[in-house]
Amino acid sequence: MKVQSEDLRTFAAVVDSGSITAAAEQLGLTASAVSRSLAKLEEKLGTTLLNRTTRRMQLTEEGTLFLDGARHILGQMDDLEERLALRRQKPSGRLRINAASPFMLHAVVPHIDAFRQRYPDIELQLNSNDLNIDLLEQSTDIAIRIGTLSDSSLHARPLGSSRLNLLASPAYLERHGTPQRAEDLAGHSLLGFTQPESLNLWPVRHAGGDSLVIRPSLAASSGETLRQLALAGQGIACLAGFMTCRDISAGRLVKLLPQAVREQRQPINAVYYRNSQLALRIQCFLDFIQDRLRFDAP
Repeated sequence: MKVQSEDLRTFAAVVDSGSITAAAEQLGLTASAVSRSLAKLEEKLGTTLLNRTTRRMQLTEEGTLFLDGARHILGQMDDLEERLALRRQKPSGRLRINAASPFMLHAVVPHIDAFRQRYPDIELQLNSNDLNIDLLEQSTDIAIRIGTLSDSSLHARPLGSSRLNLLASPAYLERHGTPQRAEDLAGHSLLGFTQPESLNLWPVRHAGGDSLVIRPSLAASSGETLRQLALAGQGIACLAGFMTCRDISAGRLVKLLPQAVREQRQPINAVYYRNSQLALRIQCFLDFIQDRLRFDAP
């Protein structure tokens, strides 16, 4: 006999509620039905999932392993149901999206016209902030974050990753020369961030290691400001592909030190709180934008 989805839901409900009686109330079943379902599940698996006494229940080692898998499968099933519901329903209402200014400008805004044509009843609000925000405090439905995630209370959907490149304009290189080695960077105008300091750690191999800490000749708080400074010939910057791929393709910015720059990609994730009233709007936007994002130039 194979394990069914209802077996997984019953088992998870028993664990989450702490008792068979509470799980029965949650599932709308009798306590005896839940008890029989749990016993049959253990019989199918040939192992004990819960050690039960009259006072408490405790997961066995096999139960803990099975619970992790059950939660993953149930989550995938819920997501699939939402996707199917999305095909039947017409999403509407307000959807508030937050992203750093460069990502919003270069990776989101170019696709907004197509999104609005497909989902005319969704009212978009696009907000930019170069620092991570509190989604609840800022009344945000989706935040797009670049870099390693730290808030485990949020649901995250990977959108891809974007490579960092060392870049300068042809005009700057004509005036100041093209660096041939990592050590040559010391003689150039370097464009960096005011904060955080970690963004001034460039993925450049040199005699001292695989990363180069730079002291900016000119610093800014926004990646878009640094991009504009690089385009204006003010120096060399280390910027992500999602905001510079078109500049590279058009020859407005030139990649430098390809042999010395190691492969380093910034993960890009959409994060959100799970809320059934927002699920369709969130899902349709994430499906739409992920299908169109191309972060790096060929």
